[in-house]
Formats: sequence, C-alpha cells, structure tokens
Amino acid sequence: MKGDRVEIEVDTGDGTRTYEVAATRAGRRVEVSTGRGIVEVSEVTRTGTAVRTARFMASRVVALVEHPADTSTAGLPARPAYRHGRLTGTAGLPARPAYRNGPYRAAARPRRKPGARRD
Repeated sequence: MKGDRVEIEVDTGDGTRTYEVAATRAGRRVEVSTGRGIVEVSEVTRTGTAVRTARFMASRVVALVEHPADTSTAGLPARPAYRHGRLTGTAGLPARPAYRNGPYRAAARPRRKPGARRD
C-alpha cells in the first residue's frame, strides 16, 4: 500500500548506514524476504512484479524496521466519491447515464452536417 516503508540499518565497519525502501505509488507494497544469508526488500506491484529491490548480507543487518501506512481516516473531512469526473450515485453507479462513446466525444470532434464534404 502506498506509504508503506521499510528502514534497514546496516553495519559498514566504521559505523552504521540507514537505507529506506518505500511503496511510492498506489497499489504497491513492500515485501521483505530472508534466505541464504541475504535480506531482500522489494517494492512490488499488484501483479507481483518487483519494481525496486535492495539486497543486504544478513550478517551485516543491524535493524530492519517496517513502517505501515497510516490508514486511519480520523480527523479527515468526508469527501464525495467521484467516478470519471462526476459524482457517483448510490452503490458506486453514476448519478446520470454514461455517454455511449465516452464523456468527451462531443468536445473532441464536432459532427459534420449531412451532405457536407470531407476535407
């Protein structure tokens, strides 16, 4: 989920260094996996494709902190739901019928008069 992030603190020999992997877009999540002495932190899409991956030696990882996204809506004003640029009616259906060929057909190309020549 957008807003999820993972902080990784790694021992560099002369101190520690902090890295961060975050879910940058809606629908993405951050996954952590450990195996064969490697810690892997990946930002993953909805379909499971890794977009960004960070790998660290498990023996060098000092701390791994997961910060989930804040999903609370307390204190936020209620917003009307929009769908395709217009308010929705009940149950997520449009308040008025949708245009047959899209909402912007009339503005995109004016219709020709019957019998008019094509350019």
